[in-house]
Amino acid sequence: MRSRPPLRTAAAGVTIAILAVLVLAADQFAKNAAIAALPSERVVPIIGDFLQFYLVRNPGAAFSLGEGVTWVFTIALAVVACVIVYLGVRRVRSRLWAIVLGLLLGGVLGNLTDRLIREPGFPVGHVVDFISTPWMMPAIYNVADMFIVTMMISVAVLVLFGLKLDGSRETKASRAAAESADGAVDAPADPGAR
Repeated sequence: MRSRPPLRTAAAGVTIAILAVLVLAADQFAKNAAIAALPSERVVPIIGDFLQFYLVRNPGAAFSLGEGVTWVFTIALAVVACVIVYLGVRRVRSRLWAIVLGLLLGGVLGNLTDRLIREPGFPVGHVVDFISTPWMMPAIYNVADMFIVTMMISVAVLVLFGLKLDGSRETKASRAAAESADGAVDAPADPGAR
């Protein structure tokens, strides 16, 4: 099976940008629809206890942790978005990495948008959460959160399987060769050898 050539810089950046915009649009559309249609802080069963909607505005992080330091989450989301953009522009040549980072960026931008434009105001806006799956976890989340969590798991899987940002794959043999090369460089010179 022939491997595909790596993506060009522009193609990786465009892939990341398109996916990020699509996720951001889906997230903001879903949040605005939830605000317009759902009562605040009341359970609306969709599929029994399997899927419920429960509209809440979250000033903190997961499980409403850190409610008093909302601005910290705004900075953290902005830093993560900048790192992803930097990687997309400078280092990503793998299609898989471009897809994962594009979807992750879209999720990050979805929640960052809430922090910047929603009540009570810039940069401490509350994130709109409305999806509840009590059988799975006690948290209430949104579309952006789903992409953030699943894409962070995907990042871990790509790293675990040794897929580098440029599309090359780190194998046990290449890792052993790199470690032995590092050992040879770090080894002190034999003073008896001339």
